[in-house]
Amino acid sequence: MDLSFVLFAVVAFLAVVLSLEGVYNLWASRSSPEAKRIATRLEALAGEAIAPASIELARLPSRMPRLNALLGATPFGERMLRFVTASAMAVSPAELIVMSVALGGFGLFLPGLIGKPPIFGAALGLGLAVLPWWRVASRRRTRIERIERQFPEALDLMGRAMRAGHAFPSAVKMVADEMADPMGRDFRILFDEMNYGVPTNDALAHLAVRVPVPDVSYFVVAVMIQRESGGNLAELLDKIATIVRERLKLLGEVRTLSAEGKLSAIILTALPFGVALTVNLVNPAFMDVLWTDPMGQRMVGVALFMMLMGILWMRSIIRIRV
Repeated sequence: MDLSFVLFAVVAFLAVVLSLEGVYNLWASRSSPEAKRIATRLEALAGEAIAPASIELARLPSRMPRLNALLGATPFGERMLRFVTASAMAVSPAELIVMSVALGGFGLFLPGLIGKPPIFGAALGLGLAVLPWWRVASRRRTRIERIERQFPEALDLMGRAMRAGHAFPSAVKMVADEMADPMGRDFRILFDEMNYGVPTNDALAHLAVRVPVPDVSYFVVAVMIQRESGGNLAELLDKIATIVRERLKLLGEVRTLSAEGKLSAIILTALPFGVALTVNLVNPAFMDVLWTDPMGQRMVGVALFMMLMGILWMRSIIRIRV
């Protein structure tokens, strides 16, 4: 065997190994669980050093104020505002609608410009139009999941603070100072509202609107009732924390049992598209009939509609509320 070939193989092997090591180190320094914990801790320390003004009345005016005001006058606009607010993203309902319409129009006309059938434009336009909503929904879901995990600890902290002799606003401030975001941010807004003269019941109602979590709503209702009728609020908070932990435990078991159904739904949804892409790459002439013949285009449209109905049906089956 030629020595130069052996040396080349060894050098190539070392280059590949070192490249993989470099890629892994780059990933570990930014996206590993340890790096995320360090970044979260640094953000918490930075937040402790300089506490930003968090009351909602001090927020900057949103872009497109006229369209936002027009949307806010309708029930649909109010629901959209609550949906966007729950994600804590710097976007208004009007901006979300404009981005969705712009991306949908771009996707609708792009396939026609490159000579593709209208069915491609409809599918691409629908996908791009849903993209901003999916982004906001993803951020909203992630934030709500983090709040659900943090909420029992916040209730325990408030209960211990009230047993030590602190008043309810002081206990709220302790949660705002000690807990990480997003729970700390929402309780900072709650404390600032109470501190600047907003009635406590109204401030608690605002918290329930900002955080659309059933456990937070139960907490708000319990505190309102306790303020009217009296009682041991610390003991009440401990009971709510226990109920929340048991619910999260049951929810984890339900998610584990429904994971197989979710995986089956994902596979069944992706399988037709994967098969069509593979056949189109192997034998493009075999798939051209679906794009060129009117009957084929109608069949594709009917198939996409039936797939959408199947996706919604499977989603309703595997989505179990606890």
